[in-house]
Amino acid sequence: MGHREPFCASVVGGGLAGWVDRGSAPGALLLHGGPGLNFEYLDGLAAELAADVRMAAFQQRGLEPSTLAGPFTVAQAIADVVAVLDCLEWPRAVLVGHSWGGYLALRVAATHPERVEAALAVDPVGIVGDGGRAAFQAELAARIPKVGRERRRLLDEQVASGARSPAEAALESLGIVWPAYFADPEAAPAMPEMQWSLEAYQGIMSDVAQGAADACAELALGRARYGVLSGAASPIPWGQAGRASAELSPAATFMLVPAAGHFPWLEAPGSVRAALSRLLQ
Repeated sequence: MGHREPFCASVVGGGLAGWVDRGSAPGALLLHGGPGLNFEYLDGLAAELAADVRMAAFQQRGLEPSTLAGPFTVAQAIADVVAVLDCLEWPRAVLVGHSWGGYLALRVAATHPERVEAALAVDPVGIVGDGGRAAFQAELAARIPKVGRERRRLLDEQVASGARSPAEAALESLGIVWPAYFADPEAAPAMPEMQWSLEAYQGIMSDVAQGAADACAELALGRARYGVLSGAASPIPWGQAGRASAELSPAATFMLVPAAGHFPWLEAPGSVRAALSRLLQ
C-alpha cells in the first residue's frame, strides 16, 4: 500500500476526514458500511485493492474525526461523497462500497453518473424494493445461538430500564451478531475494534427508501457502469439484493462468491480484487 496522506473535505456541519494514497493510478474511493460504523474495518480491503488502483477512504459523518452533526439522510450522504471527490480533485472515480456503502455507491452512480468511472457494491443491501432488508434481518437473527439471543434480549431490557446506554448495548449486540455474517460462524475472525453512531444509523435507515425508485429508473438508463458482488452464504439474500440490483441496468454485472458471507475479502481473499479488475476491463 502506498503512503497515506490525510485530507478533510468541507461539508455541511463541518468536515469529513480521510486518507488518500500517493500516486497517479486511477482513484478508487472506499465507502464503509453501517450506516454509522467506523471506516477502519475496511483497511484489509484497501490493502487488497491497492495494487491496482489508488485508494482513498473517509469517515462518514457521525463519528470522529469527521463531523458528528447531521443531517443523516441518503441525500446528504450522496452529497458528502461528491464533496470528498471534489476535495481529492477527482473529476471521475471508481467507487467501492461495502454493505450500506455498496448501496450508497449505487445511489451516487444513479445521481451523479458523470462522476463515476465505475462502482462496485460489495455484498450490499439492494436498491430494488426493500433490498432484501426484511429477509436479511430475519436470517441474521436465525443464525444467532440461543445464548446470544438471550443476551440481546437482556441488553434490550437494560436499555429500556436505563441501566445501559443504547450506544454501549448496540456495540455489545454487534459483537454477538458478528459471527452470523460469515459463511461459517464458528470460524469467524474476531471482530475488529468498532465504533457506531446510532444517530447516523437510525437517521439514514429511516430515510433509506427516499428516492430509491427514482434511482432505479436512472440506473436502468445504463449511464453508469457498476457491478455487484455478493457472498453466496451471506445473511443478505443475494437474489433480492445483489442480483436484482444488477439486473436493473444493461451496464451492470453480477458476481457471486460461493464460499463467502458478508465480508468476501476476508473469506475469499482476492475475490473483490478480481471483481474490480473484471469491472474495469
